[in-house]
Amino acid sequence: MAEANIIGGLLGGALIGSAAALLLAVHGRIAGISGILGGLITSRERSERSWRLAFLVGLITGPALYRLFYGALPLQLEADVPTLLAAGLLVGFGTRLGSGCTSGHGVCGLARLSPRSLMATITFMSLGIATVYFTKSLF
Repeated sequence: MAEANIIGGLLGGALIGSAAALLLAVHGRIAGISGILGGLITSRERSERSWRLAFLVGLITGPALYRLFYGALPLQLEADVPTLLAAGLLVGFGTRLGSGCTSGHGVCGLARLSPRSLMATITFMSLGIATVYFTKSLF
């Protein structure tokens, strides 16, 4: 079971990296989800909106297809709806504050050797680790 998880993680990472590289090579665009969603909302050009919409639809249909063929993943949420909404708003605020999301900085920015992305990734990884540590220790 652990070996399948490792292989799945490696394949998933390779697909994410390949998709990010392909988007950059073909469209000259960065595969940061917040930027793609923001551009979908603000862009007036049909060609801009088309690829952004296709990318986001793929993010949604990929897990749906997985569920169709392999069944639901054994996920368990340990938070109520108000906590999830507050967390989502904080993530959105952090994305704006950090000029990008974890996928944009962590996957695409680091691959381009961006110093800003390096600092953003160090910041959100450190704070994420600290948050989990303290919440698990205190609660």
